[in-house]
Amino acid sequence: MVKKILFVVVASLMAIPAAYAQAPASLAASLNVQVFPKAGQDAAQQSKDEAECYDWAVTNSGVDPFHLQKKEAEQTQQAQQASEQVAASGQGAGAKGAVRGAVAGAVIGEIADDDAGKGAAYGAAAGVVAGRRGARKAKEEAQADISQQQQQASQATAEEMKNFKNAFGACLEAKDYIAKY
Repeated sequence: MVKKILFVVVASLMAIPAAYAQAPASLAASLNVQVFPKAGQDAAQQSKDEAECYDWAVTNSGVDPFHLQKKEAEQTQQAQQASEQVAASGQGAGAKGAVRGAVAGAVIGEIADDDAGKGAAYGAAAGVVAGRRGARKAKEEAQADISQQQQQASQATAEEMKNFKNAFGACLEAKDYIAKY
Protein backbone atom coordinates (compact mmCIF):
# COMPACT_ATOMS: atom_id res chain seq x y z
CA MET A 1 0.00 0.00 0.00
CA VAL A 2 2.84 2.41 0.88
CA LYS A 3 4.55 1.62 -2.43
CA LYS A 4 1.33 2.38 -4.28
CA ILE A 5 0.93 5.76 -2.53
CA LEU A 6 4.60 6.58 -3.07
CA PHE A 7 4.23 5.73 -6.76
CA VAL A 8 1.18 8.02 -7.10
CA VAL A 9 2.98 10.89 -5.34
CA VAL A 10 6.11 10.51 -7.49
CA ALA A 11 4.02 10.26 -10.66
CA SER A 12 2.09 13.38 -9.66
CA LEU A 13 5.27 15.31 -8.98
CA MET A 14 6.70 14.29 -12.33
CA ALA A 15 3.53 15.47 -14.08
CA ILE A 16 3.77 18.99 -12.63
CA PRO A 17 6.66 20.20 -14.85
CA ALA A 18 4.94 18.70 -17.89
CA ALA A 19 1.75 20.58 -17.08
CA TYR A 20 3.64 23.85 -16.78
CA ALA A 21 5.50 23.21 -20.02
CA GLN A 22 2.20 22.70 -21.84
CA ALA A 23 0.43 25.65 -20.27
CA PRO A 24 -0.14 28.38 -22.86
CA ALA A 25 1.49 31.74 -22.30
CA SER A 26 -0.78 34.54 -21.19
CA LEU A 27 -1.91 37.11 -23.71
CA ALA A 28 0.39 39.72 -22.17
CA ALA A 29 3.36 37.34 -22.20
CA SER A 30 2.82 36.62 -25.90
CA LEU A 31 3.14 40.38 -26.45
CA ASN A 32 6.30 40.61 -24.31
CA VAL A 33 4.46 42.54 -21.61
CA GLN A 34 5.03 41.55 -17.98
CA VAL A 35 1.94 41.92 -15.82
CA PHE A 36 1.74 41.69 -12.02
CA PRO A 37 -1.56 41.84 -10.13
CA LYS A 38 -1.37 44.50 -7.39
CA ALA A 39 -4.72 43.60 -5.81
CA GLY A 40 -4.19 39.83 -5.63
CA GLN A 41 -6.23 39.01 -8.74
CA ASP A 42 -6.17 35.30 -9.59
CA ALA A 43 -5.01 33.93 -12.95
CA ALA A 44 -8.53 33.64 -14.33
CA GLN A 45 -9.32 37.28 -13.49
CA GLN A 46 -5.99 38.42 -14.90
CA SER A 47 -6.63 36.54 -18.13
CA LYS A 48 -10.09 38.15 -18.42
CA ASP A 49 -8.66 41.61 -17.71
CA GLU A 50 -5.86 41.13 -20.25
CA ALA A 51 -8.39 40.14 -22.93
CA GLU A 52 -10.54 43.19 -22.17
CA CYS A 53 -7.51 45.47 -22.22
CA TYR A 54 -6.30 43.92 -25.48
CA ASP A 55 -9.64 44.72 -27.14
CA TRP A 56 -9.63 48.21 -25.66
CA ALA A 57 -6.05 48.87 -26.80
CA VAL A 58 -6.81 47.65 -30.34
CA THR A 59 -9.81 49.97 -30.52
CA ASN A 60 -8.00 52.99 -29.07
CA SER A 61 -4.63 52.61 -30.79
CA GLY A 62 -5.93 51.29 -34.10
CA VAL A 63 -3.29 48.56 -33.98
CA ASP A 64 -3.78 44.80 -33.62
CA PRO A 65 -0.37 43.27 -32.83
CA PHE A 66 -1.21 39.91 -34.38
CA HIS A 67 -2.23 41.58 -37.65
CA LEU A 68 0.86 43.76 -37.37
CA GLN A 69 3.09 40.67 -37.27
CA LYS A 70 1.39 39.33 -40.41
CA LYS A 71 1.80 42.71 -42.14
CA GLU A 72 5.49 42.81 -41.21
CA ALA A 73 6.02 39.30 -42.63
CA GLU A 74 4.33 40.35 -45.88
CA GLN A 75 6.52 43.47 -46.12
CA THR A 76 9.65 41.38 -45.61
CA GLN A 77 8.54 38.97 -48.34
CA GLN A 78 7.81 41.86 -50.73
CA ALA A 79 11.23 43.37 -50.06
CA GLN A 80 12.87 40.02 -50.75
CA GLN A 81 10.97 39.67 -54.03
CA ALA A 82 11.94 43.21 -55.06
CA SER A 83 15.56 42.45 -54.23
CA GLU A 84 15.44 39.32 -56.38
CA GLN A 85 13.91 41.30 -59.26
CA VAL A 86 16.67 43.90 -59.01
CA ALA A 87 19.30 41.16 -59.06
CA ALA A 88 17.76 39.63 -62.19
CA SER A 89 17.27 42.97 -63.95
CA GLY A 90 20.98 43.52 -64.60
CA GLN A 91 21.30 40.43 -66.77
CA GLY A 92 22.42 41.27 -70.32
CA ALA A 93 23.71 44.72 -69.46
CA GLY A 94 27.14 43.90 -70.90
CA ALA A 95 25.65 42.79 -74.22
CA LYS A 96 23.48 45.89 -74.48
CA GLY A 97 26.50 48.05 -73.70
CA ALA A 98 28.52 46.20 -76.34
CA VAL A 99 25.94 46.95 -79.02
CA ARG A 100 25.76 50.62 -78.09
CA GLY A 101 29.55 50.85 -77.91
CA ALA A 102 30.00 49.11 -81.26
CA VAL A 103 27.64 51.54 -82.96
CA ALA A 104 29.34 54.55 -81.43
CA GLY A 105 32.80 53.08 -82.12
CA ALA A 106 31.94 52.39 -85.74
CA VAL A 107 30.87 55.97 -86.27
CA ILE A 108 33.96 57.36 -84.53
CA GLY A 109 36.28 54.88 -86.30
CA GLU A 110 34.87 55.81 -89.70
CA ILE A 111 35.30 59.50 -89.01
CA ALA A 112 38.75 59.21 -87.39
CA ASP A 113 40.61 56.86 -89.76
CA ASP A 114 38.16 55.37 -92.25
CA ASP A 115 38.04 52.02 -90.33
CA ALA A 116 34.55 51.45 -88.94
CA GLY A 117 35.30 47.79 -88.04
CA LYS A 118 38.24 48.64 -85.83
CA GLY A 119 36.29 51.45 -84.16
CA ALA A 120 33.34 49.12 -83.64
CA ALA A 121 35.54 46.53 -81.92
CA TYR A 122 37.02 49.12 -79.57
CA GLY A 123 33.59 50.61 -78.95
CA ALA A 124 32.08 47.19 -78.21
CA ALA A 125 34.77 46.41 -75.63
CA ALA A 126 34.31 49.78 -73.97
CA GLY A 127 30.53 49.35 -74.14
CA VAL A 128 30.65 46.01 -72.29
CA VAL A 129 32.60 47.55 -69.44
CA ALA A 130 30.39 50.64 -69.30
CA GLY A 131 27.21 48.57 -69.49
CA ARG A 132 28.27 46.33 -66.63
CA ARG A 133 29.34 49.30 -64.50
CA GLY A 134 26.04 51.06 -65.16
CA ALA A 135 24.06 47.93 -64.30
CA ARG A 136 26.04 47.37 -61.10
CA LYS A 137 25.51 50.97 -60.05
CA ALA A 138 21.79 50.75 -60.79
CA LYS A 139 21.56 47.51 -58.77
CA GLU A 140 23.37 49.06 -55.82
CA GLU A 141 21.07 52.10 -55.87
CA ALA A 142 17.96 49.92 -56.12
CA GLN A 143 19.16 47.70 -53.27
CA ALA A 144 19.82 50.78 -51.14
CA ASP A 145 16.31 52.06 -51.88
CA ILE A 146 14.78 48.69 -50.94
CA SER A 147 16.82 48.57 -47.75
CA GLN A 148 15.78 52.10 -46.81
CA GLN A 149 12.10 51.33 -47.45
CA GLN A 150 12.32 48.17 -45.38
CA GLN A 151 13.98 50.07 -42.52
CA GLN A 152 11.27 52.75 -42.62
CA ALA A 153 8.54 50.09 -42.58
CA SER A 154 10.22 48.39 -39.63
CA GLN A 155 10.42 51.67 -37.72
CA ALA A 156 6.75 52.36 -38.44
CA THR A 157 5.81 48.89 -37.21
CA ALA A 158 7.83 49.38 -34.01
CA GLU A 159 6.12 52.72 -33.41
CA GLU A 160 2.67 51.18 -33.92
CA MET A 161 3.53 48.37 -31.51
CA LYS A 162 4.75 50.90 -28.94
CA ASN A 163 1.44 52.79 -29.23
CA PHE A 164 -0.50 49.56 -28.72
CA LYS A 165 1.57 48.55 -25.67
CA ASN A 166 1.10 52.02 -24.15
CA ALA A 167 -2.68 51.66 -24.47
CA PHE A 168 -2.62 48.04 -23.24
CA GLY A 169 -0.49 48.97 -20.22
CA ALA A 170 -2.66 51.98 -19.36
CA CYS A 171 -5.75 49.80 -19.34
CA LEU A 172 -4.10 47.15 -17.17
CA GLU A 173 -2.87 49.79 -14.73
CA ALA A 174 -6.42 51.14 -14.46
CA LYS A 175 -7.48 47.59 -13.50
CA ASP A 176 -4.87 47.56 -10.69
CA TYR A 177 -1.99 45.73 -12.36
CA ILE A 178 1.62 46.66 -12.92
CA ALA A 179 2.50 46.34 -16.60
CA LYS A 180 6.07 46.59 -17.96
CA TYR A 181 7.43 46.07 -21.45
